[in-house]
Amino acid sequence: VPGLAVVQVGDVAASSVYIKAKTKNAQEVGIEIIDHHLKNSTSQEELLKLINTLNNQDNVHGILVQLPLPKHMHEPTILDSIHPDKDADGFHPVNVGKLSIASHNDESLLIPCTPYGCLIMLKGLNIDLVGKNTVVIGRSNIVGKPMMQLLIKESCTVTLAHSKTRDLPNVCRNADIVVAAVGRPEMVKGDWIKKDAIVIDVGINRIEINENGEKKTKLVGDVHFEEAKKN
Repeated sequence: VPGLAVVQVGDVAASSVYIKAKTKNAQEVGIEIIDHHLKNSTSQEELLKLINTLNNQDNVHGILVQLPLPKHMHEPTILDSIHPDKDADGFHPVNVGKLSIASHNDESLLIPCTPYGCLIMLKGLNIDLVGKNTVVIGRSNIVGKPMMQLLIKESCTVTLAHSKTRDLPNVCRNADIVVAAVGRPEMVKGDWIKKDAIVIDVGINRIEINENGEKKTKLVGDVHFEEAKKN
């Protein structure tokens, strides 16, 4: 039985929600979850010691350290300590390098799940991706950069843009495919999207709204959906 060690440090509400969903999905496909929920006061040395133990534990085939970590921890040091073969998130420099130099998208690669999910969605549309002008907005190691690498291997023409890209609206208007992962609520407006373009909105942002004089919050993406859907 494949075993996935899930490590959470502290009690960030969003992290707990993500882990609950990951646990449910993993168990549905027969993966054993080995849960390690540590206190926020856990030291970096203690976490590194746990990861070293998991690296050498035979029933652990993958390790997932939930981000963000407490501020007193150095995330790159923690992620780099995970054995590359057990790096479930695909964040280890070895796996990042393998993805970068690979000539095609191979299932043997350990690929960050969000961009890989976006690619699966695109392929599910049964369209020819070759030569498509694609704009990825966002340059994070979690989504933007690996998304760019995956699309290049599908022979798309890729522009990696971000919040400081000059004339970003016009950059987007030339795109057949837009992947928004910049972390800014409703930043991408409807008139940035050309007719019949494919848009994947990765963003999850919580904003305050005023509803009948009452302050509430709601989740929105990086794309202004109501405007974009008109295209």
